[in-house]
Amino acid sequence: MTTALMPFAAEPPVINEAATAFMLIASSMVLLMTPGLALFYGGMTRSKSVLNMMMMSFGAMAVVGIVYVLWGYSMSFGNLQDGTSDIAGIFANPFHLFGLGQLAGEDGARLIDPFGVGVWIPEYIYVGFQLTFAVITVALISGAIADRVKFGTWITFAVIWVTAVYFPIAHMVWGGGLLSGAEGGLSAKLFGVTEGVANILPIDFAGGTVVHINAGAAGLALALVVGKRLGFAKVAMRPHNLPLVMIGAGLLWFGWFGFNAGSELAADGLASSVWLNTTVATCAAAIGWLIVEKVRDGHATSLGAASGIVAGLVAITPACGALSPVGSIILGVVAGGLSALAVGLKYKLGYDDSLDVVGVHLVAGLWGTVGAGLLATTTGLFYGGGVKQTILQILIAVISLVISFVLTYVIAVALKATLGWRISEDEESEGIDQAIHAESGYEIGGFPASGGRTTRPAVTAAQVEGANA
Repeated sequence: MTTALMPFAAEPPVINEAATAFMLIASSMVLLMTPGLALFYGGMTRSKSVLNMMMMSFGAMAVVGIVYVLWGYSMSFGNLQDGTSDIAGIFANPFHLFGLGQLAGEDGARLIDPFGVGVWIPEYIYVGFQLTFAVITVALISGAIADRVKFGTWITFAVIWVTAVYFPIAHMVWGGGLLSGAEGGLSAKLFGVTEGVANILPIDFAGGTVVHINAGAAGLALALVVGKRLGFAKVAMRPHNLPLVMIGAGLLWFGWFGFNAGSELAADGLASSVWLNTTVATCAAAIGWLIVEKVRDGHATSLGAASGIVAGLVAITPACGALSPVGSIILGVVAGGLSALAVGLKYKLGYDDSLDVVGVHLVAGLWGTVGAGLLATTTGLFYGGGVKQTILQILIAVISLVISFVLTYVIAVALKATLGWRISEDEESEGIDQAIHAESGYEIGGFPASGGRTTRPAVTAAQVEGANA
């Protein structure tokens, strides 16, 4: 065989160092979002609950990080590069990449090109990026059950829920499963396929369904199973530290650029567009929330501004790669207004969603996912793209909501019957920080605060003698 007739050897993949550096930064920013959420949620609780609320976020980070490495990545994306089949389009084999030992390579990790566009990054950093999404999704749910649940039950729930609910939905949407644009997915069955890809691709750029609808529906299910706080709707349960809430909102906003722009996996033109869309949608949502507050209550509050920021970030998350800046402003202002109205539903309907996970994450997540079908510049209804994209967006939103709510409800009921969810009424009244962690968030005058009050411990004669000595 002559040289001219010999087949060319396939070029080995070469690491894209710029994209890798971008993803290292983006992943670190998303990881910061969970401590930011801990501050945001912690400030919104009463002083006797702040440490427990923050520990629920940090506890989720600890256990989900381990679980993700062991079997979470394999369940979500285990078939992404290896070409293995998944299980009915719902999840990939949890044992295929168990522990990630198969990803090791001569330079630390094998390379992956998730979008098939020739941008190769170490698969380890792709794992790390997706790990941070799983962590914060679980942490978000905790706000629905603040002040009243056993820490051990919460940690057990986190492990079960992320395995049974989050990993399958992540696979279905992002890993080539039933809710993706793959040939075997829902969209392909409804609207046809061209060259193995659905003609109408679902829009969830960074987690409207996987993160926010998922967490919001789970929060609602948990709130119903766990029950109301003592004194709910009868006793004022105001945020104890609004500056802490504002700091947390600022950290969330900063980290969210890693969340959204990082989902492009490269520092390119689309990532720049995503950054701008994320910014203006969030600004508009804060304004939308404050307008509703001013008209309804006569005051524009700092808590409203912080909550509006989060609502805008939630809404733009699925749509940030498909909208124009003007479309993002429209999406954001509607999200802020809708969420400001929705947070009051818990008093009318009688469920205790302590920190408004349902009102903000579920409502804004639903609007952002459906709004993408209306405002997407190429396929959106308002841009002449017809109704197919909107129909698809509604379907994936509703399916994600139902799956998450039903499975979470079953898990919550099972844990209620076994480990139990609630601390005792005396412990809840005195303060969950002291009851669960034997700590208090604030030391006033050198004496430990308990239940928001400063208490002076009894001093014995032996202690006086020891102090004098």
